[in-house]
Amino acid sequence: TTHYLFIVVVAVNSTLLTINAGDYIFYTDWMWTSFVVFSISQSTMLAVGAIYYMLFTGVPGTATYYATIMTIYTWVAKGAWFALGYPYDFIVVPVWIPSAMLLDLSYWATRRNKHAAIIIGGTLVGLSFPLFNMVNLLLVKDPLETAFKYPRPTLPAYMTPIEPQVGKFYNSPVALGSGAGAVLTVPMAALGAKLNTW
Repeated sequence: TTHYLFIVVVAVNSTLLTINAGDYIFYTDWMWTSFVVFSISQSTMLAVGAIYYMLFTGVPGTATYYATIMTIYTWVAKGAWFALGYPYDFIVVPVWIPSAMLLDLSYWATRRNKHAAIIIGGTLVGLSFPLFNMVNLLLVKDPLETAFKYPRPTLPAYMTPIEPQVGKFYNSPVALGSGAGAVLTVPMAALGAKLNTW
């Protein structure tokens, strides 16, 4: 009983930690200006929580389960904002599940080798997470119009919506987010594994 109770505690606490790392949901008025920060915080936190949780259970598929829990939490938050009268696209739910599936796949394909899960899986999370989320954001209709029509009262001056730069890869949020996410995710995943051994 204590074993399963601990699993539940780890799942809940690490989920809350992840969804509070940076802007855990894409508000439309922040989505371009905070994309890099979001990618760094969320990819590293996903890797830490998922690696810890997956190695604790030793079962491939646990990372995807972990990401599903966070997705459910976030859809509840989206529903709450929608109930307050904001448009459906004002909140964009992050895409955690595909990156977590890649992490599970690397753990399974390497015969549950935790070092391979950290290095290969962590790199895959850091590279794929920003890409999946950018595609998700591109599906929002008229994001800038939504941002100016429904601004949040707490929007700081430095987060004022701006027209994104198009065609400059070196200034691309995807390039910056993917690069920083991939670099930081592996050591953070290693930290999750280290915590698991404690």
